[in-house]
Amino acid sequence: MDDRQIIATLRQLALEAGALILEIYGRDDFNVDTKADESPVTEADRAADAHIGAGLRAAFPDIAVVTEEEAATHGVEAQEFFIVDPLDGTKEFIRRRGDFTVNIALVRCGVPVLGVVYAPAKARLFYTDGTGQAVEETGGFDPRTPGSDQQALSVAQQPDNEALRVVASKSHRDRATDDYIARYAVADLVSAGSSLKFCLVAAGEADLYPRLGRTMEWDTAAGDAVLRAAGGRMVTFETHAPFLYGKPGFANGFFIAAAPGVDLKRP
Repeated sequence: MDDRQIIATLRQLALEAGALILEIYGRDDFNVDTKADESPVTEADRAADAHIGAGLRAAFPDIAVVTEEEAATHGVEAQEFFIVDPLDGTKEFIRRRGDFTVNIALVRCGVPVLGVVYAPAKARLFYTDGTGQAVEETGGFDPRTPGSDQQALSVAQQPDNEALRVVASKSHRDRATDDYIARYAVADLVSAGSSLKFCLVAAGEADLYPRLGRTMEWDTAAGDAVLRAAGGRMVTFETHAPFLYGKPGFANGFFIAAAPGVDLKRP
């Protein structure tokens, strides 16, 4: 199976999971629990996770699967693995703000090479196309048939370092992040939730996304794959070294996602 066939399956699973999420999102009420790390989890997280996990294991029995909601997968060690956040932006989901996504990525040798980011409440669907490009698909989404209405994504080719467009976390912004952003000449600062921030940079709608806070690899891999395929870069905050996946426990350090022309500031 080549990468185009793999991404077709990831796209299908993301859309199907998104439909499950929207069904629960549309209810007057839904169950919200608290995990051991005190983060919230809903029945939508669990339903989407079960669907995606089962679909990946059925379609790709020889590739390891890591998902946020299955703690038993968090000790996986593999050169190639799928990594899933079935509902990234649970706080946005609970607050009914719409900035939540389904994230599925394939990592090979530390690099996210394929990824799908689907924002069901916003009807935005981003993915790598299996040929090294990134696209946004618009229109009615048929899970089994990729739409013909696709637009190639490309980061800003010549970002203006005297008037940068910056995107930052909506729910996790802090003083350290604001202080770092203040080191740039910012023309526009937008708050967004979940992995949509990567996609805004990939689509050329923003130039820079710094994250000085705790994240996990399932939070970032799919958006990172889309960003890289659109010509963007993802680096560590401290040294600007390439950002790698498959780290122990799948915990991320601070990072910066940006268009290549942005003059990145050191800590």
